Amino acid sequence: MKKKLLCLKMKRHLAGMLSAALVMSLLAGCGNNADEAPLPGIGGEAMETPMEEPMESPAFEMDGADVAGEASAETPPVKEAETTNGVQMAADSAAMADTARGDCYPYYEGSGEEYEKPEENGYYIAAVQPFSTFSADVDTASYANVRRMIEDGYSLHEINPDAVRPEEFINYFSYDLNYPKRGDKFGVTTEIAPCPWNGDHYLLMVGMRTQAIDMKEAPDSNLVFLLDVSGSMADADKLPLLQESFKDLTAELTEKDTVSIVTYANGVEVVLKGVKGSDKDTIIHAIDSLYASGGTYGEGGIQKAYEIAEANFIEGGNNRIILATDGDLNIGVSDPDELERLVEKKRESGVYLSVLGFGTGNIKDNKMERLADCGNGNYAYIDSRFEAKKVLVEEMGSTLVTVADDVKLQVEFNPGKVNAYRLIGYENRMMDTYDFIDDTKDAGEIGAGHTVVALYEIIPVGSRDVITSKYQEPSKGTTVRYPNEYATVHIRYKEPGESKSREKSYVVKDKDFTKNPSDDFIFASLAAEFAMILSDSPYKGTATLDGILETYDTLDIKGDEYKEEFRYLVRLMAKR
Repeated sequence: MKKKLLCLKMKRHLAGMLSAALVMSLLAGCGNNADEAPLPGIGGEAMETPMEEPMESPAFEMDGADVAGEASAETPPVKEAETTNGVQMAADSAAMADTARGDCYPYYEGSGEEYEKPEENGYYIAAVQPFSTFSADVDTASYANVRRMIEDGYSLHEINPDAVRPEEFINYFSYDLNYPKRGDKFGVTTEIAPCPWNGDHYLLMVGMRTQAIDMKEAPDSNLVFLLDVSGSMADADKLPLLQESFKDLTAELTEKDTVSIVTYANGVEVVLKGVKGSDKDTIIHAIDSLYASGGTYGEGGIQKAYEIAEANFIEGGNNRIILATDGDLNIGVSDPDELERLVEKKRESGVYLSVLGFGTGNIKDNKMERLADCGNGNYAYIDSRFEAKKVLVEEMGSTLVTVADDVKLQVEFNPGKVNAYRLIGYENRMMDTYDFIDDTKDAGEIGAGHTVVALYEIIPVGSRDVITSKYQEPSKGTTVRYPNEYATVHIRYKEPGESKSREKSYVVKDKDFTKNPSDDFIFASLAAEFAMILSDSPYKGTATLDGILETYDTLDIKGDEYKEEFRYLVRLMAKR
């Protein structure tokens, strides 16, 4: 076991770094002239420059490097304590811990990394608000990014709580969920058991899965690689790793795929346009020719990438831009709100935008996540070639082939069984109740073979933690119309390219309750506990790192290297 985990870490760091060093040595003679013409034979177009002069940008610096900006992350706000019948909604101790992180461990505040996360979800009383609605798209960047921090030696107090998104921890892993039945888009799995970190509560798992696809039978793909080659991408874990990652993806492409490459730095350059995926030598030669220098005109790159994607648009095909960057934009539009509006307009073309984040020290997670969400794509963080293969090769179907658009989940809780509930994570994907049936409201996209898992912490009727009201007695405020049902799960989605949604519903019944939950349920709960500990959640209850390790060792997990690595990460943190 120890040898296998060490191999994982070696794959993640050494293989990527060695290949990066090789690339850098080969490119050493390429020079640093941002206006240099593309190499002959790879279809280069003239450089486009923005209206702004690069040297006027306050973040632009000589020697082809971006100066890391001052940290914009703020100390997490102190939450007000709300106590109802003994339920501590936001513990004072958590607020004190937040303050301690800012005062005693300011590392994450002094870096150039930027994160944003809404206030953590609290409890809702089922009798007052029975509907919980959210967008079903799930990224994995948060887990991979925090893994990088742990492996780099961060202590618990050095990890920025805003970098921890629980749903991305849970959904980084694969689960043995029910497959779709014939004629259904999703297979749905529901399970309820006692909550591991609060014995007076229950935990509800809602999981759904799409049918996997053989990539040989996948629709034709029109791919645009939008690559950041600015000075800030010069580090070994940025552009060199990016190049190796995209060459791994190129190895999987075929004659029915079309590839274009757009780069941006001080300006924008079209390096390749409409090359067949089978012409691997041309694509790889173009990727190898890239070098980092200059500012970061991301806005112009996005505009050009959509233009190229639309020009090569394949009806009924997979039309997608894959943006690879550290998110550090300093020329043109760089404000996340403005970038969001830009991409929202562009997505109407039917082109998806996925984002791959690279690097450390100045990554702008807040911008990259927003771009992917608004562009109807997914967001992953690449810290190694090993992770790149997971995202771009092993999970190619779920990453690149969309099978359902605007996927929304709405869980309707039965007040007769559930006093209150709390959705774990998904804070930036919450939707209003009415948004569920509003087909104009954008939601998440789900890929082929994709799994989505959501966890709800539930205060059951009869618990000593029940939330009561002065004006409503529990016996009169509940319903007994469906005494054997905890909730109903509603799923709404559109077929790709369609504008009208479809809906399916699944009932969560007494038979779904168990005191001996499945290994999938237990592992998902462990991932949630780990995220809550790392973010110092006021809802973490009795969760501890040692407790996670003890429970993990009871599971029958064999051969899943990602879950084995999870245990390794928990052990690292437990020793610090």
